[in-house]
Amino acid sequence: MSIDSLREEIVKNGNIPSHIAIIMDGNGRWAKEKGLPRFAGHNEGINSVREITRISGELDVKHLTLYTFSSENWSRPRTEVSALMKLLLKTINKEVAELHKNNVRLTTIGALDDLPQNAYRGILNGIEKTKNNSGLNLVLALSYGGRQEILKAVKDLCIDLESGKVQTTDIDTKLFNKYLYTANTPEPELLIRTGGENRISNFLLWQIAYTELYVTDIYWPAFREKELMLAIQNYQERERRFGKVSEQLGKKHAS
Repeated sequence: MSIDSLREEIVKNGNIPSHIAIIMDGNGRWAKEKGLPRFAGHNEGINSVREITRISGELDVKHLTLYTFSSENWSRPRTEVSALMKLLLKTINKEVAELHKNNVRLTTIGALDDLPQNAYRGILNGIEKTKNNSGLNLVLALSYGGRQEILKAVKDLCIDLESGKVQTTDIDTKLFNKYLYTANTPEPELLIRTGGENRISNFLLWQIAYTELYVTDIYWPAFREKELMLAIQNYQERERRFGKVSEQLGKKHAS
């Protein structure tokens, strides 16, 4: 099936996830298999980010969250981390104008304060420039870890408990959500992991309780429009039950 036919079928089906999250894995392995330096994979991965962002906007996906740099990635070799931060700054400076032109809003989750000052300022400038855009919300997870996010939320909640701003009886999942980085973003319907590894890697641990998972062996630098379409098609073929049984869902739809 051609890409155009696949896209037409997906759009006709109509059940396109409003929030897609992606663990972008396999940059280094992609480069190694091609006999290229590891950083070449990161560079090519930027092209995938650009294309997947564009296609997501065209499909009217509302939120696209990309696991860009984890809290654990700081433990990588210093030279690689430094190069990644330079690439991040270069990419933001280069792409923000295009994002703005396409009505994309740039937001982030994670401990931004951990970033080098120049990268930090570049990100904030991008967020400020695109903050009033009404199209796709592109969420970059930077210096992000799911456990760290939950722990930070617990600490912030404890502070409000001690000050009397919140009462113990007020605490439920809806309230706790407000203390997370993702307070203003709905939970993902679809989580894609490239590179073939079957693990979550400390990504959105609270938010993906009922998210559909899709793992592909395709490395991130090779993940483009067709691969995204196949992931969405696979999602559309699933029945999301949220702890219920099929018969309950049938009764709900029939009522």
